[in-house]
Amino acid sequence: MRTREMLKTSPSGAWTDIDAIARCIDGCLDCLHTCTSCADACLAEESVADLRRCIRLNLDCADICDVTARVVSRQMEPDAHLVRSALQLCADACAACAAECERHAEHMAHCRICAEACRACEEACRSALETVQAVS
Repeated sequence: MRTREMLKTSPSGAWTDIDAIARCIDGCLDCLHTCTSCADACLAEESVADLRRCIRLNLDCADICDVTARVVSRQMEPDAHLVRSALQLCADACAACAAECERHAEHMAHCRICAEACRACEEACRSALETVQAVS
């Protein structure tokens, strides 16, 4: 992905740790797609009724990852409070989705993959959060 490269081109240069921010954005976008695919795969399972919570968390997490990636990508005069809130919410959504997917991971490969993506995104958001807190 070209995330890091694009962040470096911004004349405003709001983020001091571009690598942490780029990892966060890339993690969010990966998680967005993985959660969307996992929800779709859950809908195709025979036991779809047992996966309602998983599907809901997949979709919530995907939406939150989408918004977070877009908010964090913008460097022109960021509102640090809003950026921190988005990062915290995304980390929390990823943690909840990962925990639910981990319950099904042994029997469903799509849930195992989704849990891994969610945990990676959670970690990336928490690292970015430390960076944003440090510069605010």
